[in-house]
Amino acid sequence: MKKEISTTSAPAAIGPYSQAIGIENMVFLSGQLGVDPSTSELVSGGIKQQTEQVFKNIGAILEKTGLSLYHVVKTTVFLSDMNDFTSMNEIYAQHFQPPFPARSTIAVKALPKNALVEIEVVAVSKE
Repeated sequence: MKKEISTTSAPAAIGPYSQAIGIENMVFLSGQLGVDPSTSELVSGGIKQQTEQVFKNIGAILEKTGLSLYHVVKTTVFLSDMNDFTSMNEIYAQHFQPPFPARSTIAVKALPKNALVEIEVVAVSKE
């Protein structure tokens, strides 16, 4: 059965969705923005600061399940401007080690709260 996963250490869902859903040995995280959970606002700065906050939020949700970024097998990155790819990728690379997760990166017209980046992940607890 699917199980809702939620933590106050990451931003609350702003719509009819869960922060994450666990099923068997898999965890599916909803897309995370660079929102500070203590203020519900985007962090100040640019793409690097928002990407760093995204990873803090992802880490907090994964921690709630006993997992870490090591367990991430797939990511999807949404960028509001593909010109931010290199800067986002610089921060992204600091959070993963080989073997890197599979990844898709998609340019979108806009993101909620006018964010610059949103990242969703799938993690697996067993290989």
